[in-house]
Amino acid sequence: MTSTALAVLGAGVLVAGCTSNTPESAGGGGGGGGGQAASPNDEAGETVRIGFSAPAADHGWMAGISQAAQAEADGYEDVELSIAEGTNDVSTQISQVETFINEGVDAIVLLPFDGAALTPVALRAMEAGIPVINVDREFNSPFAAQATILGDNYGMGVSAGQYICEQVGDKPDAVVAEIAGIDSLPLTQDRSQGFADALSECGLNVDNRVAADFTVEGGERTAANLLQAAPQIDAIWNHDDDQGVGVLAAINNAGRDEFVMVGGAGSANAMREIQGGQSVLDATVIYPHTQAADGIALARLIVQGKSLSDLSSQGVPQRIVLDAPVVTADNVDQYIDAAFES
Repeated sequence: MTSTALAVLGAGVLVAGCTSNTPESAGGGGGGGGGQAASPNDEAGETVRIGFSAPAADHGWMAGISQAAQAEADGYEDVELSIAEGTNDVSTQISQVETFINEGVDAIVLLPFDGAALTPVALRAMEAGIPVINVDREFNSPFAAQATILGDNYGMGVSAGQYICEQVGDKPDAVVAEIAGIDSLPLTQDRSQGFADALSECGLNVDNRVAADFTVEGGERTAANLLQAAPQIDAIWNHDDDQGVGVLAAINNAGRDEFVMVGGAGSANAMREIQGGQSVLDATVIYPHTQAADGIALARLIVQGKSLSDLSSQGVPQRIVLDAPVVTADNVDQYIDAAFES
C-alpha cells in the first residue's frame, strides 16, 4: 500500500465508526450508523439536509455507491438525504447541483461524472456557504470542496502487483497479463502505473496488456483476444470485477486455468468465486464503494460543527484516501457481507 493511503487510512476508518447516532447499523453503508463508539457525535443534533448526486448506476460499483450512501443516511435520525437521479450527462448533473443550491440544502455530497466539468458549480455551492464533499473523482480546484474522499487507484495497482509477486515472483520468466479498464481515464493510468511499479520490485513486468471498458461484454471480448494472443500466462490482473464477469466467462470458454487471477473493486460475486476455491480468481483488490457513505458522515459532522471523535484535532480531514486491501480465501469472510453486487 502506498504511504499516502496508509497516512490517512485511520481517518477513513474513523469516519465509519464514530459518527452515528443510532444503535443498529443500517446495513450496506459505509460502516457509519453503527453507534459502536460512545461519543458526543452519537447524539442527535440539528437536522442536516444533504443533497447527493452521482453518475448513473449502470455498473455494480456505482450502484453500490448510491445504496451505501442511502443506508448511511438512514442510520442517522438527524439526516435528511435528497438523492438526485443518477446521470452520465454533465449538463443534467450541473442542474441537479444548482437545484440543491437553490433549495438551500445544508451540504452537498457529489460524485461527479466529470470532475473538471462539475468544478464551477461546486465552487458556486461553496461560495453560497454550502459545504461540498467531493467523492471519488476530484475537482480541478482545491476551493471547490471542503473535504474530498477518494479511493486509491495507484494503491490498487500496487496491491495487485505485490500479491502477484508473492504468487509467482519466484519464477523469473513468469508471464504477467493485465486487463485494464478505459485507458483514457486517469484512474486506469494510475492503476496500471502502480501495478508496474510493484511488479518491478520482484523483477517482473507486464508481458501482455489489453484494455476493456468496465463492462461485462467488453471484459469477455478483450479477455478472449488476450487468451488467443498469449498461449501461456502465469498471472492476470483484471482492473474491475464488473468486467471480470466477462473475463471469467472468456477464460472458462477457452478452458484455461494455468494462471492465478486477481480482480479489482471487490464485488460480492468475485468474493463468492474466491470462497468457492474452484476458480482461477484467487483474490480481488478493494476499491471502496463506501466513499459516498463516508461523505454523508462527514457532511453531517461539518454542518453540526463536530469533529472526528477519535482525533485530537478539531474539524474533519480535508482529504481522505481509503485503503486498497487484497481479499483472499483467508480473509474473504471479513469483507463479503459489505460487498456490492456486480
